[in-house]
Amino acid sequence: MKQILFATIFIALSFVSCAQKQQKEIATTPKEDTTSLDINRMFIECEFFPQYPGGEAELMRYVYDNLRYPEKAKEDNIQGRVVVQFVITKTGDIEDIKVVRSKSPELDQEAIRIIKSIPNKFIPGKINGKDADFMYTLPITFKL
Repeated sequence: MKQILFATIFIALSFVSCAQKQQKEIATTPKEDTTSLDINRMFIECEFFPQYPGGEAELMRYVYDNLRYPEKAKEDNIQGRVVVQFVITKTGDIEDIKVVRSKSPELDQEAIRIIKSIPNKFIPGKINGKDADFMYTLPITFKL
């Protein structure tokens, strides 16, 4: 019996609307001194969230087109979501890839492999008009 393989990718950003959140904070909190802001810190809130060239749809397409379901995971009928976090640096590079929600070692390794293989740099995120490092969360769902 021939198995049909589907890999469904969902990009769920834990910081969906950082600009809206920031506007709410501005309205409710006193203005902080931004001259002393350390842009070498990593942020999870931003003015401009890092973007993959072509947008989220292009990132999903890349992941889907290049994902290889591990044979052992297929044989053992292992399915589920692996959540990967990584840093998008102020230069748009990907660093510090880690699995924050594991399904199996085989699926974890494939999720890390696909993130490492992303060919294009991201457009960096910005805080106070300057490029900064940001944490990016990418759930990848493996389904047979």
